[in-house]
Amino acid sequence: MISFENTPLRRSVLAALLLACAALCHPAAILAEPVQVRYAEGLVHGFLSLRALDGTLVANGDLLQVARGDRVTARLIFRFKDGSLSDETAVFSQRGQFRLLSSHLVQKGPTFKTPLDATIDGASGQVTVRYVDDGKQKVEAERLELPPDLANGMILTLLKNVRPSAPPASLSMVAYTPKPRLVKLALSVAAEDRFATGGTARKATHYVVKIEIGGLSGLIAPLVGKQPPDSHVWVLGGDAPAFVKSEAPMFLGGPVWRIELVSPTWPKAAASGNKTGK
Repeated sequence: MISFENTPLRRSVLAALLLACAALCHPAAILAEPVQVRYAEGLVHGFLSLRALDGTLVANGDLLQVARGDRVTARLIFRFKDGSLSDETAVFSQRGQFRLLSSHLVQKGPTFKTPLDATIDGASGQVTVRYVDDGKQKVEAERLELPPDLANGMILTLLKNVRPSAPPASLSMVAYTPKPRLVKLALSVAAEDRFATGGTARKATHYVVKIEIGGLSGLIAPLVGKQPPDSHVWVLGGDAPAFVKSEAPMFLGGPVWRIELVSPTWPKAAASGNKTGK
């Protein structure tokens, strides 16, 4: 049996234990490095589809983004076939590093088991979640110690800027359960997957994003079937990286859905009118 008296070894062990406790209490505060800006964001309007993994269309979406100076506002909207709505707006700065300034997420309608309206104030750390439970309006409000690598509403932007050969080990995110809590997103590269556009062969980096709940809850979650499924994101590399598709749940306990870019379709009358010059 080893006895730890007041020795350098004892002090080292105690320091390690204190560090471990701090990591459990504030996991996001350790090694939370923001992603460097390699490609500045600008004006974007992207057309998106949200589908089940079997190809069934669930919702149509828009990605709307504007930049004013080093401040970017990105809004991701999905309008569901059953009338539901998911509307997420992230405001972030891009002065050398990406930093989340604020976030606003609205999810409502029959698709969402727990309709919610959640806001994050990056400066103050104030997180407010308004939600409906058993037909009653409830509010969860907490002031969190938000880490500099917070990624709410920014995952696609951040993955376009990381180096596939050396992605960050993790990012941070506020998850709504509906009570807000900080979780880690462990990042890894699965492979380079082939795809094609108009007959041209291309390759996209396949990122895997795993939610690490942390603490005692994280140990229990896989045992009770509450560990969220991994998310997958494909990004085209090169001089102008681009989002290709993702497969991920949109809310806690929700199914995995696929987001892809879509092209406009034109009525036949309009197409024939162009051919005749009318």
